[in-house]
Amino acid sequence: MSDAQSTGSNAVSNNRPLRLRDALRQARIEAADRTGVVVDLRDAEVARLEILNDALEPLFAQVPAQVDLFDRGISQGDTPRLWIDVVAHVVMGRDKRIYRFVQDTRFGRIVIAESHDVAAIVDAVTDYVARRMIEREHALVATPAPAPVVVEKPRRRGFWTFVLGFLAGAIALFGLALFAALRNM
Repeated sequence: MSDAQSTGSNAVSNNRPLRLRDALRQARIEAADRTGVVVDLRDAEVARLEILNDALEPLFAQVPAQVDLFDRGISQGDTPRLWIDVVAHVVMGRDKRIYRFVQDTRFGRIVIAESHDVAAIVDAVTDYVARRMIEREHALVATPAPAPVVVEKPRRRGFWTFVLGFLAGAIALFGLALFAALRNM
């Protein structure tokens, strides 16, 4: 009987590591599957953004070379984004099928356009690019600075005022000293 108990306990101790090993293996497989799904979703987002990027190619081909406002490219981080410029980008919505064109402002992020249709987002980006180029033109227009108006100051006769004040002070001191001398006598 003691033989049966030791055999039974050996069987349990042998089964536990086997079960734990199996459980760990199963958990790793499930984690890899979830990671695979996340990677597949991210790849799908990047693919949709690349489709939009290709649709925007004719627009950015028309932008003059000397205009360096726009730096278009896809960033592949946790949330893939198609950057239009430093403050505006396109990101996929929560359902991963809707395009969301947003702009970062000092008051927070604003949504400029949101659509399932690539053409609608291309139109919104086109309007945005046009507005930014007009803003750039207004900023670069150098209005001539008005010539400074030179107002001639009236000449003061400060020297004669100083001389008159000096003489009045000297006479007052002399009078005070004379009065004090006569009083002491």
